[in-house]
Amino acid sequence: MGNLSTFKFFHLSGLQDSGVYKPLYFLSVFVLYILIIIVNLTLIFIVTVHRSLHEPMYIFICNLCANGLYGTVGFYPKFLLDLQSDIHMISYSWCMIQTYVIYSSVMCETSVLTVMCYDRYVAICRPLQYHNIVTPRAVLKLLILAWSYPLLSAAIAIILTSRIPFCGSHIYKLFCDNVSMVMLGCYRAIANQVWSMVVISVYLIQFVLTLISYAHIVKVCMSSSEARTKFSKTCVPHIVVMVIYIMTALFDVFYSWNGSVDLPIGVRNALAIQFLILPPLLNPLIYGLQLPRITKVLCGQSCKHKARYLRNNT
Repeated sequence: MGNLSTFKFFHLSGLQDSGVYKPLYFLSVFVLYILIIIVNLTLIFIVTVHRSLHEPMYIFICNLCANGLYGTVGFYPKFLLDLQSDIHMISYSWCMIQTYVIYSSVMCETSVLTVMCYDRYVAICRPLQYHNIVTPRAVLKLLILAWSYPLLSAAIAIILTSRIPFCGSHIYKLFCDNVSMVMLGCYRAIANQVWSMVVISVYLIQFVLTLISYAHIVKVCMSSSEARTKFSKTCVPHIVVMVIYIMTALFDVFYSWNGSVDLPIGVRNALAIQFLILPPLLNPLIYGLQLPRITKVLCGQSCKHKARYLRNNT
């Protein structure tokens, strides 16, 4: 499988007009990236260390946070380097790697959210059978599926893209993505389009199954006060996370196919990076603040540190 392209580098656009504001942008993005790392690692650490949280729902949340960290690694380091440079280029190989990381992360987010929905469906609609259905072995299988399918699908997409000869080198985004690279191809990539339709169809099926699951959950919750309490404590955060993710993903899809239309550069950049900012930042915050058991652990740790501080200063 050889690279038929004569281009060894791609030009990224979006930062040409930043000018004197680059230092401010760099500082803001750097702080944002550090914050994303801290909040995700904090939630992962809390769930890992406290055995009382070694349950399927919290394990799935850990995987959601891990995927958030994985996806942002594909964007923020390169973006921070671009903010320090006047030339915004990326090599063919690194463009492929960045595309793979971001593309697979987006799909992993969908898969993990779908698995989490299934977990909530069983917990609320079939509570007496929950521990027989969602066993540690079942959790492991669900996680392997949630990660392996997106990683494999993204790999196939990248392999198909790597076979396309490119007749252009200008990507109208702040980062590389599969759609932008395919659109630079010298000919219509039928195989890529067919594979994209297959992937989209699978995720549409997941979305429909998620809607059906929540329809059943709502139906059960209407007739049980216990189910309503469980729904408000565990499902509401999941719904909020899903809505945020779907909206930001749709923004990126819109930008990928219509990024060259006459939109202000600031709007285009905002549309392009929403899914790289909001989900990885808000996911751990939403779950950390909304799930009582995680909040209890956080409050307990805070009280311990406060007590230790008072002891040391009295």
